[in-house]
Amino acid sequence: MSYCVNCGVKLEPSLSECPLCNTPVINPRELHNQKKTSPYPRERGQVDVVKRTDLTVLVCIVLGGTSLSCLLLNLFVFSGNPWSLFVIGACLILFVLAIPAVIYTRLPIYISLLFDGVAVGFYLYMITFNTAYDGWFMGLALPIVALATILVEIFALLLRSFPVSFITTALYFFAEAAFLCVGIELLIHHYAGTTLRLSWSAVVLTACSVIVTLLVTVLSRRRLRDAVQRRLHF
Repeated sequence: MSYCVNCGVKLEPSLSECPLCNTPVINPRELHNQKKTSPYPRERGQVDVVKRTDLTVLVCIVLGGTSLSCLLLNLFVFSGNPWSLFVIGACLILFVLAIPAVIYTRLPIYISLLFDGVAVGFYLYMITFNTAYDGWFMGLALPIVALATILVEIFALLLRSFPVSFITTALYFFAEAAFLCVGIELLIHHYAGTTLRLSWSAVVLTACSVIVTLLVTVLSRRRLRDAVQRRLHF
């Protein structure tokens, strides 16, 4: 014998609804047999891929419009100093960075890194228009940018020419970090006209030398290399 879930009246087994309140009579066991409808669509949809040409146009419009608007404001409104060169230089760097990622993905990595170094050097050159003395560009800024660009090119060459792992990547990184710091300090002393010597870069050189020696030792011994890779999960 069953009862109505709404009013509690006794129901006959043959009834499909309550005779008193017309509430449907449902067998709880039949609920498991009913098919559950999912709120999500069964067919898998696909988002339209954005075309590279559209992204190129978008990047050019955003960066070009920003540069042009700042240039016009600098010429006709805020004409005290050429501050728009900072914005134009930053937009130029962003455009160069977007070339291998959006505009032309088949550009070789070495040419892309070279363009990045040229863009940074040109940006620093544009800063000279806002400074009273521009000798720092040729004597210090440009050599540092050239040194960093060469080291990055060598880093990319090493990664593409030899087997890549976490240990080898760290080895190349710390070795080039030591060369970069030593080169920067020597360039600073040369620009300042002082004696070429190592001070703060000697600390970096010592620390990097210890790390490089440790990494070379790990790489040279297969059992030690495998043990380190298993324990550090890389």
